[in-house]
Amino acid sequence: MQVRNFFHVVAPIFTALAVIVTAAILVFAIYANALGIEWITFLAGILVAAILAEATRLSRVEWLSMRRTSQLANVRDRLERETNLRKRAESVIAECKPRLHLIDEVLPTMIALIDNEGRCKYHNRAFMEWLRLKPEQIHGRHMREVLGNKVYQETATEVRQSLDGHPVSYIRSQKMPNGAVFKLNVEHIPQFELDGKVSGFYMLMNDITLPSDVQMPGQDKARVATSAAVDTAASELAQQDNQDLFVDSFSEQVFGQKDASIIMSAIQKGDFRLFCQLITPISANADEAEHYEILVRLTEEEEDMMPPGAFFPLAEKYGLMLQLDRWVLRQITEWAARQNALNKRQKNSMFFINVSRATIADAGFPELLGLTLLEHGLQGSALCFEIPDTELASNTAVVAEFARNIRQCGCSIAISGFGRDRILFDLFRGFQVDFLKIDGSVIFDMLRDPVDLAKIIAINKVAQKIGVKTIAELVESEETIAKLKEIGVDFAQGFGISRPRPLAG
Repeated sequence: MQVRNFFHVVAPIFTALAVIVTAAILVFAIYANALGIEWITFLAGILVAAILAEATRLSRVEWLSMRRTSQLANVRDRLERETNLRKRAESVIAECKPRLHLIDEVLPTMIALIDNEGRCKYHNRAFMEWLRLKPEQIHGRHMREVLGNKVYQETATEVRQSLDGHPVSYIRSQKMPNGAVFKLNVEHIPQFELDGKVSGFYMLMNDITLPSDVQMPGQDKARVATSAAVDTAASELAQQDNQDLFVDSFSEQVFGQKDASIIMSAIQKGDFRLFCQLITPISANADEAEHYEILVRLTEEEEDMMPPGAFFPLAEKYGLMLQLDRWVLRQITEWAARQNALNKRQKNSMFFINVSRATIADAGFPELLGLTLLEHGLQGSALCFEIPDTELASNTAVVAEFARNIRQCGCSIAISGFGRDRILFDLFRGFQVDFLKIDGSVIFDMLRDPVDLAKIIAINKVAQKIGVKTIAELVESEETIAKLKEIGVDFAQGFGISRPRPLAG
């Protein structure tokens, strides 16, 4: 680079010297008449060529100078325009500052911007003061952390609609830390990028509670319930409190302890423990990953485990299974996402989650599932939801709708307890099933009862023809495993394969 710059500097000097020397030689030759006419003509030609070359160079230099001058003028004009634009922008910002201050600091409407991952990217003072949180407890945090699990679950459908680009408006109740219940009018306004994609939504909340609507702890609930202006959500809360008292009294009389209250408290505090049991491939032709069924246990005093048969009936009787299923979904999704981040989860392995009748009938569960998967960055293919065959027989249409919605999230569907009473292949014609779990009572007697053996063979043959994998439950011996391999069953689960163990990590 330095040599090139040096050449550009000295080249004009050498050209001028060459012209001068050639002209001097030519003049001397003509004056002294020492050279012939041929040499004089040659030298004259060289002189003319040198003069033309110098003239061309000077012309190019002048053209470059004009071009640079023009470019400099354009840059100066652009800089002046940008300076004017910046001044106008600063002026507009200065004019908007009072309005922005009004939104941020004074406006009573609670405003928050939620991105498409469910995280809060903006909030005003009213939003912060209403929740009684610090800015660092809101900005960048997920909706679940900011609003709480209960509100997050209740509004899952509205959040999904907003992220799909639809404005949403609804009214919900809010229970404050001091026990007061308020009524809020909530609006979701989608935020669109220039390419038309939804990047999030604005959440606007207004307190529409009348003074007579506010329910505080210690108020006379009977008087509040008879008031014409009582809030619907507050009334439901009072009814729930009365139901809780009834449950406590009933459980104490029948069981000698408040088991139902313990279960409700355990759901809120996360006192349940998750276990898993291996579902291993046994088919000789299968090249499948190992899967795991998720099991729930309740920790009692002194770390004793309450068996599912003790708390599931109570949880279902008093309408707690939906909350328990949602708790299991959150826990296993968070755990599986951590395993993926640490590369500890086997590729293509699934976690089988049992769902109750209440969850199958809950229209908001698929929405919550989609948001939970999105929040933790987990593929839906990591989860498989087990539906009891009794539920398939009694509520076929509801099960079909649930299965279709779950599969839209990328998750799989399994029918558990299959073949216990009758074979129900006709009942899932309207939706896709991925696994059939052959009931353990049939598997347990297959080596002694030829009817059960024939039933297993028939189920497996039909399943193979329609592309559904089969899983044998309650497998407890090597002889049973060998017979299942002979039949061609795809997977086996039971104490003969692996006992349940705590979900590690």
